[in-house]
Amino acid sequence: MTKRLLYYFIIIAAGIFFFSCKERKKDEHAEYEAQQEIYTCPMHPQIIRNQPGDCPVCGMKLVKKEAGNKEVTNVGLNTLLKPTNLFVVSSIPVTTIQAGEQQIEIEALGSIAYDTKYIGTISARVKGRIEKLYVRYRYQKISKGQKIMDIYSPELMTAEENFLFLLKNDPSNTSLIDAAKQRLLLLGLTAKQVEQIIQSGMPSFTISIYSNYSGHIHEAGAGTMKNATGEMRDIASITEELPLKEGMYIQKGQTVFTVYDPDKVWALLNIYADRQSLVKEGNPVRIVPETAPEKNFRSVISFIEPFFRKESKTVTARVAFDNSTLQIPIGSQVKATIFGNSKNASWLPAESVVSLGLDKVVFMKEDGGFKAHIVETGMSYKNKIQIISGLNAKDTVAVNAQFLMDSESFIKVNE
Repeated sequence: MTKRLLYYFIIIAAGIFFFSCKERKKDEHAEYEAQQEIYTCPMHPQIIRNQPGDCPVCGMKLVKKEAGNKEVTNVGLNTLLKPTNLFVVSSIPVTTIQAGEQQIEIEALGSIAYDTKYIGTISARVKGRIEKLYVRYRYQKISKGQKIMDIYSPELMTAEENFLFLLKNDPSNTSLIDAAKQRLLLLGLTAKQVEQIIQSGMPSFTISIYSNYSGHIHEAGAGTMKNATGEMRDIASITEELPLKEGMYIQKGQTVFTVYDPDKVWALLNIYADRQSLVKEGNPVRIVPETAPEKNFRSVISFIEPFFRKESKTVTARVAFDNSTLQIPIGSQVKATIFGNSKNASWLPAESVVSLGLDKVVFMKEDGGFKAHIVETGMSYKNKIQIISGLNAKDTVAVNAQFLMDSESFIKVNE
């Protein structure tokens, strides 16, 4: 009996010694943690570091972990019983609105097109037959003063004969002679051609038509390679021969050719609606052609079209520039950086604002927790969002509003 009691006594003493050692280790570990500064991620508590830094998972700033248990004060039962869609108790980092001026840079895409201010037309001033055609294919390059065609016109022939008749039979009647000469000029003859008629004393059976423009010659009404619906035309219709042939008749006033100057072009940039207010005429812009990035250049916005294009729902900004040196092909795609107007406004980190569709919400710090609060926002730029109304400089809000959202309930906000 004595041996059994001694045995029990030894077991009880060993147990007391074991548990006391264990508790001592716990106390020593707690004391060690209290002495060490430990940092963790609010969204990923498994991330533990002994110095400040960024979370390797989400990139948020690590926050200092409080050692030991602290007594929570100023939090009553009513606060804890509030639904999560009205009030959230948390100690995540907070921030305030920052006032400052931002130089806005707006990225845009576009393409190169002919500047329509420099599009010329070659029209027939008289009715006649094409005797000789010097333009053979679409997009043929011509120069100002180059001969385009020779035509025979009975109307022009009659006007020449009347002019020569007055010179021969009534040379003193200068008023009629001047009127006849002016008629020839209005019918399309040049002053040099009129002098040749006077010197030869014979009417010219064919009259040469010259171009008043330099550029690429297009079929009348062909325009660019896109048709009215914006679809690409069949390549065969672009490369086939011109419909005008020698021996064909043209009518008075008919537009025979259009001439597009490839040295005078536009960069047409597509601006989305939320960026429209930031882009004004005269804003600097950097253009980078996708096919030749080394030919990037700077210019300014020369015109903003006052309507939205139906196919893209964007506003088009035009950048006029001289293409004689760059020689960027028409239709080339370009990237642009528009240096918009500076914005002196109030800004919050973009992750501080949650979108509820029509409303934007932040979680405002108050009474030991966070309360959903509606705000009016403006533009977003470089991970920042503009706050127009709803907050003042002293209000503090949660840095990461998404972290406080309850996925199982709707957020109720107070304006």
